[in-house]
Amino acid sequence: MTVVKSTLPEEALGVTGTALQDTLVDLLGLSLVGKQAHWNVVGPRFRSIHLQLDEVVATARAHSDTVAERAAALGVSPDGRPETIAATFALPGTKDGWLRDTEVVELMVSSLEAAIGRLRERIEATEKADPVSQDLLIAITADLEKQRWMFEAENHPRETSAG
Repeated sequence: MTVVKSTLPEEALGVTGTALQDTLVDLLGLSLVGKQAHWNVVGPRFRSIHLQLDEVVATARAHSDTVAERAAALGVSPDGRPETIAATFALPGTKDGWLRDTEVVELMVSSLEAAIGRLRERIEATEKADPVSQDLLIAITADLEKQRWMFEAENHPRETSAG
């Protein structure tokens, strides 16, 4: 059943719909990874990383809503069901139990890096198919790159002062 008729040609809609759905899964999964790490982080940088994880979660959730609404506007039913996320999520995830602050930073850098790489592929795929959706994917990439940079800076070796 089609409720909304797309303004895109069928082939472009297929490419764009896949890009949006895959992005939705990545963003929803990333928000879950962020929350799991948020609840389980321990270590001397607990508070700063705990708060930074909330930023990632808020960013991922806000963008997932925008992506889902873009898909719906094009006539593609977005699928954010838990079983869909569980079956198709492909980014690095958390291990069970408590997580050292350094582990969380490494996890978030690798998860964000993987998401960004996948987004860049979708940006390329949607260039001709739907520049409007491509623009959305570009904005998401910029936000995730900022989060990745902030996490990566957390584990940068601290310089020791010679005394």
